[in-house]
Amino acid sequence: MTPSHPSLADARPTPYWLDRPEAPEPLPSLTAATTADLAVVGAGFTGLWTALLAKEDDADRDVLVIEAQEAGWAASGRNGGFCAASLTHGLENGESRFPDEISALERLGRDNLDGIEKAIARYGIDCDFERAGELAVATEPHQVEWLRESVAKAQSFGHEATFLDETAVRAEVNSPTYLAGAWHRDRNAMLDPARLAWGLRRACLEAGVRLVERTPVRALHRDGEQVLLTTEHGSVRARRVALATNAFPGLLRRVRPYSVPVYDYVLVTEPLSPEQRAAIGWRNRQGLADLTNQFHYYRITHDGRILWGGYDAVYYFGGRVREEYDQRRATFDKLAEQFFATFPQLASLRFTHAWGGAIDTCSRFFAFQRTALGGRVAYSIGYTGLGVGASRFGARVMLDLLDGRESQALRLRAIRSRPLPFPPEPLRYAGIQLTRRALARADRREGRRGPWLRTLDRFGMGFDS
Repeated sequence: MTPSHPSLADARPTPYWLDRPEAPEPLPSLTAATTADLAVVGAGFTGLWTALLAKEDDADRDVLVIEAQEAGWAASGRNGGFCAASLTHGLENGESRFPDEISALERLGRDNLDGIEKAIARYGIDCDFERAGELAVATEPHQVEWLRESVAKAQSFGHEATFLDETAVRAEVNSPTYLAGAWHRDRNAMLDPARLAWGLRRACLEAGVRLVERTPVRALHRDGEQVLLTTEHGSVRARRVALATNAFPGLLRRVRPYSVPVYDYVLVTEPLSPEQRAAIGWRNRQGLADLTNQFHYYRITHDGRILWGGYDAVYYFGGRVREEYDQRRATFDKLAEQFFATFPQLASLRFTHAWGGAIDTCSRFFAFQRTALGGRVAYSIGYTGLGVGASRFGARVMLDLLDGRESQALRLRAIRSRPLPFPPEPLRYAGIQLTRRALARADRREGRRGPWLRTLDRFGMGFDS
């Protein structure tokens, strides 16, 4: 369905990052039986990091990556390009769930972001990586104190954070809706996610990883001391398997209740003129996010466009993942209206790309890693939108689990545990829709959470978009 907002008239229904001629040509599909020391299912960030780290650990290990489409085509190439240090979907979420371990989790997250930066340099990956930080903005009076508290909390954990009053925040990025800001300078980097995925793909191939594309895995079974993966025209027998399919239906049925796919939607503008850029400032190129439950995230791209996404997090009955859900006119129109309310000085700007896609979420809002089939299979799911950075950490934990290697991460309850499962349908759908309405109501009531949200908080399932 064509969006009705005039600014969207010429928007292409495809992710901006992937709409490029330099996308690599797909590699051949698997057409025969083969073997591997380690088979990785999925060539998004989680799968590519797993394969690359596995070869760094042991250059002689035979690693095969099996991708249903092309490397980086799904959530890894469709996101906003925020690469966060947080492994727990924010400091506050992590502290509320694992207060005794949050210092260690924050330290692991900083180390992980440093590791990503070093790998990008080591492998010569041109993905516009810049540690510009993130600017959280208050758009309602009650949110100003929240920002002061968030800055104090971040500083207590050693983060570089600064509170900005109304004048200061508008000097950074000029919007009449901003009342205050919190600039977290060291917790986020900006990058081009498609070029990161393609760069990791190249690094894997140069390290000797085998990659087959356009090869969906249909089934997974234990086969003696090995694991058998079957595809339409071939099969793989592997000593160990890492599952990196995230939002897509898991090959392990028992894992499915722990993660659900939700759809996120994004717009990208045409490049801003020098006059338009001067009207909004944004010289320091931070990522931005507001503080409502149904929040927006936005950023400047390397070529001077604005990426604007978020607000809606849509769950479809049964957890279906379908191509037709990637376009949603009502959400695109709402996002466009909200964009011009934030930046009225850009009224003449038009959007060139509008897309959506599924991300995987779990009831604690950050990824978890576990094993199955007697330790032969590992999986990492539930990233909830922060997978650009946390995927490397998830890959490291999966390899530690598969190799039986002790690590600081595996000593933490936050890593050893898993979230509460979602109920079966139709309770799952009804509960998620009720939660979405409750979150919108809380936004209208100065953030005050009603009985339903407080009940979810009590049981560790406090839902956030």
